[in-house]
Amino acid sequence: MSAGTPATAIAFPGIRQSPFSDLGKFLLINPVARRLTEIADDTLGYSTLDRYRQAETAYSPGERVSFLVTCLALARWAEEALDLRPEWCLGASFGNTAAAVYSGSLDFAEAVWLTARWNDCVEDYFAENHGDVVTQSFARTPEPQLTEILRELDEAGEWYEIACHVDDDFWMLSVREHRLDWLRTALRSRGGLPMYTMRPPMHASVFAPLRDTIERELVDRLDLRDPRLPIVSDHDGTVVGTAAQVRRLLLDGVVRTVRWPAAMSTLAGHGVERLVMSGPDGLWGRVDGVRKAFDVVPLTPAVALRPRPRRAAVA
Repeated sequence: MSAGTPATAIAFPGIRQSPFSDLGKFLLINPVARRLTEIADDTLGYSTLDRYRQAETAYSPGERVSFLVTCLALARWAEEALDLRPEWCLGASFGNTAAAVYSGSLDFAEAVWLTARWNDCVEDYFAENHGDVVTQSFARTPEPQLTEILRELDEAGEWYEIACHVDDDFWMLSVREHRLDWLRTALRSRGGLPMYTMRPPMHASVFAPLRDTIERELVDRLDLRDPRLPIVSDHDGTVVGTAAQVRRLLLDGVVRTVRWPAAMSTLAGHGVERLVMSGPDGLWGRVDGVRKAFDVVPLTPAVALRPRPRRAAVA
């Protein structure tokens, strides 16, 4: 980074439901995406695009791997097409796997294997455990209003955990399903906006047995290295600089709250002014707190497929 040039960070979004029609053209046409898809196919022993196209449910292994490919292919494409040279990287939730690859800590083929097998572990776990837990996302709810709702849950003796703190007024809360209607009513009565409900749930300390399984069966088999590019933790904003810390970052995604404002604060504290969101992002780079703090540059399949007569630098 030259003197006077604003620091740039690249962020990989949490996974969002993405039909094949959203990503398929990019995955079939973009040369970087095609190379990565070939590696993914060789790693898993089947066509990830065929599995993605034919899946009857959302968030299938084919869709998850294709989302990972898309995020990383866009980042690599931008290095050539837009002269992208970030000084920092991070991921939100699922995006930490892409961040581990981009930082140089994890080989892409291992990331593909991890993504597919992680999906299997999650499905097996929630088929037997916590079947009554869901994660509700909601906006327009500042912390004082959320505190009131949590106090009422405490008084009723109900279990809950905050899964994600996305912005000053945007949260994801895990509760027992029988409390879901009550929660939505409580949010609306305070001006809040209930949004989507996630099954299986995510990011709660009670899922520690799942973390243990993923550690034993998956992460212990990875060949992690110290990252070449510093990663900012989406759990508490700490800077991740060793293989051991990357290992913990990946595993703690099962049991720790995502605290996106903490990660953004760390970036701002290190002089980052530009945040490149690499991948299909409908949330993490769009909330007010991020857009007010940074010049947000979206990297999407549509951007990469657009005719580009000349190079336009983003970093």
